[in-house]
Amino acid sequence: MYKGLRDLRDYGFKDQLTRAGLSVASNIAEGMERESSADKARYLTIARGSCGEARTQIQIGIEIGYIDGEIGRRWIKESQEISAMLVGLSRSIKV
Repeated sequence: MYKGLRDLRDYGFKDQLTRAGLSVASNIAEGMERESSADKARYLTIARGSCGEARTQIQIGIEIGYIDGEIGRRWIKESQEISAMLVGLSRSIKV
């Protein structure tokens, strides 16, 4: 996302979207370092929420012309795939 948004001058929007994207990976990493299965699952749920937030921001970015439609749709598809993987990973953790 950083490269795709490098020329965007709306720093608030860019910051919000990149923070949501970073939050996905950060919560996965933090959760996997937790000892209890419940904590692991909770952090994966938080990561999924950040994925949804990023998707919403991307859709808004497309609608207001900040993000190229083709690139944005690809990012949305990728975020949906990540969300699905997080669901699968969550289900595989014994709580």
